[in-house]
Amino acid sequence: MSHASTGASAAPVTGNAVAIKNFAFSPAALKVKVGTRVTWTNQDTDAHTVTSAGSGGPLHSAALSTHATYSYTFTKPGTYAYLCTIHPFMTATVEVTR
Repeated sequence: MSHASTGASAAPVTGNAVAIKNFAFSPAALKVKVGTRVTWTNQDTDAHTVTSAGSGGPLHSAALSTHATYSYTFTKPGTYAYLCTIHPFMTATVEVTR
């Protein structure tokens, strides 16, 4: 995968799946339409969570063991920042558009 002259690609990725691997959410920036159900899958041997950053956010997974999944359907536009509460350096966003 070579990207000519784009540098580190920070553009949001579209789709509805996020892998948790190597202590990171991949993709770190996901862009979806309202009504999309996003599924996170833990591919690490350590447990991770999918938890909204700040209070009142919609994402609150349990600790996910290896190969466990968590899904959430986004119903409102906005940018949803989230992290792993066990490893707070793991952060990512989901951007929801109409």
